[in-house]
This record gives sequence, C-alpha cells and structure tokens, in this order.
Amino acid sequence: MPTSFSLARLSIILPLMLSTLSGCNMVVMSPSGDIAAQQRDLIVVSTILMLVIIVPVICLTLYFSWHYRQSNTAAQYDPEWHHSTGLEVIIWSAPLAIIIALGAITWVSTHKLDPYRPLDRIDAARPVSADTKPITVEVVALDWKWLFFYPDYGIATVNEMAAPVDVPINFKLTASSVMNSFYIPALAGMIYAMPGMETKLHAVINKAGEYEGLSSNFSGDGFSHMRFKFHGVNQAGFDAWVTQVRQNGTMLNRDAYLKLEKPSEKEPVRYYASVEDGLYDAVLNMCVRSGQMCMKDMMHIDRMGGGGVESHENKERLEHDNRFAEGPRPSTALPAELALLLEQDICRGEPGEVLSLDADGTLPATAFSKDGPRRTP
Repeated sequence: MPTSFSLARLSIILPLMLSTLSGCNMVVMSPSGDIAAQQRDLIVVSTILMLVIIVPVICLTLYFSWHYRQSNTAAQYDPEWHHSTGLEVIIWSAPLAIIIALGAITWVSTHKLDPYRPLDRIDAARPVSADTKPITVEVVALDWKWLFFYPDYGIATVNEMAAPVDVPINFKLTASSVMNSFYIPALAGMIYAMPGMETKLHAVINKAGEYEGLSSNFSGDGFSHMRFKFHGVNQAGFDAWVTQVRQNGTMLNRDAYLKLEKPSEKEPVRYYASVEDGLYDAVLNMCVRSGQMCMKDMMHIDRMGGGGVESHENKERLEHDNRFAEGPRPSTALPAELALLLEQDICRGEPGEVLSLDADGTLPATAFSKDGPRRTP
C-alpha cells in the first residue's frame, strides 16, 4: 500500500505535470490552415477507429485478469476448450470493418490532399472562386536557412515569409545541395525539397497570426536552427510587408546568391528588394555559377540520344558543390603512378591480370619491374 509520504509527493508532482502539459502548443491538433485542419481530422478519425479495437481489448484484458484470478473459485474452468465460431466472427469482423473504413478514408484523402493538387476550397464553407488569384512562393532550402522568392512582386527573403489570409498559396520547392523537408505545422503537411528537382505544395492560411516553419528532415550541423517565421496577415498587412521588404532590401543577383548559398547557421532575416531574372530557374537547374551546364540542357541532350564521345567535356560543367562556391575545389587529378601508366597505354600486367590500386590509392609493387612499369604483352 502507498504510504502517506508517497501520496503527498504524488499530489505535488501530478499538478506540476498537468500544468506543464497545459503549456504545450499542440499546433498540429489546432491548425490555422484548411489543409492542416483536414489532416488533423484524419488523425482524429484514424485514432477513433483504432480505439474501437484497443479499448475493448484493454477492458477485456482487465476483466479476464480479475474474473479468472486464482481466488475466484466460481469462474468456469474448461481446459479442453479450443474453439468458438461466435467469438471468431466477432474477433475478425471488427478489424476487417476497420480496415475497410481506413482503406476508404485513405483512398479519398490521398487524392483530395495531394500536395500537387490545386485547392478547390478556402475552408469547409467557402470554395475557391474563379476570380481568386493565388500567390506564388518559390522556396529554396539552403544550408542551413530558407530562401523565399515572390516572383509576382520581384522580391525575396531569407528565413521569413508572409501570405494573406484566405488566399491560396502555390509553393514551388527545391534545394541547393542536400534534401530537406519544408514544414509549417499550422499551414499544411511536410513536403520534401530536393536539389535539381521541384516539388509543389498548395495551401491556405485561414487565421491571422505568427507561425513557425522548420526543416523536418535532418540535413547536417545547422539543422536544429533551420527555422523561419511565417506571417499570416490580411491583404493590407501583406501589402505593407511587401513594401517593407522593398524599402529595406538589397539586390539578389547570382554573386549574392553564391555567397548566401555557402553553409551558415542561425542566419538572420534578410530582405531583397529585387531579384535577378531567372535566378530561381538557375538554382533549380543547378547552374547559378558561371560556366555550369543547366540540368534541363543535359536532360535535353539525353532525350535527343546523348552527346557522343565529345560530351565528356560536360563533366566539369555539371559538377556542383556549394561548399566551394568561392575558392578552389579539391584536386581530381589521378595519382602520378596511375597517370604514367595510362599515358603509356598500360592497363594490365601479366596476361589476364587486372591491375588495381592498393588501399592507400597507390599501385601495387607487382605493377612495376626493375626497368619501370610493366607493359601489357
């Protein structure tokens, strides 16, 4: 039996735990955007359907433990019992019904909440009208910060974005180097941002407020600080925000982007009043740096059947690593010994013997004779 001391301690700890939980911001279960609200409803419905099985099982487990306890001599004991058709029907029909229900819900919601699917409603009571003009936001996941382009307004920002309430948002997302996951819990679900690729997300914010966005996919040292502010404002507030960006911002051209692209942590909010034409497209196609070949050009060459032997010159033009946006790249020269053999057209030792490098990257001793490198007979 618990002592008075343990009960007193529990009476102190329990209120503290409840007060701590009451301070939690359960934004996923209390979202401010219609897409996130529909996803919340899916969580609730799925949980209720699962509880239809879980709660009876827990209750029956407790009942059986109590009813068939050793001290209850009135409980019927039948060691030869092994089957009941009625119980089998009950045990299997309930899970089957739940699986069917979950399957139907999953099928409908998978298509309805497809992130690539344009919105057909502002909220449950208001459809998107034909004259509604969405706002386009082009997102680039950098190391370790977020860059937002507003092509309709010719501005860009770092680690801050805004959108008018009840106006559909068309997100286009890519990344500069590694894969990230774009997530504003109050607005919509997660969507990946990947280098050389463009993903899409359609969402709408229904309540004005200050919300947090983050990267939900680990991407290196600065991942934990890869967060940004999302302002949900009315149309007048959004226009004022755009004016603020234009008044306080600088020019974002390719040189400025290459400096920004280099890995950095805890990057402050930045405004860009103007953006060089075609910059987002160059980021998407990984050809911001002078002399690089764009991914779309390489894909066009591949689609036309390839560039032949001459296309080996394109290799260096397709190299991309933002860690060396400024400064020399690591040498890709072959080891001197291997280069010598290649120059002399040597690829084998004894007939049938293929030469390979040792673990330290040098040629084995058997590749050389007293007169120098062995030639292929």
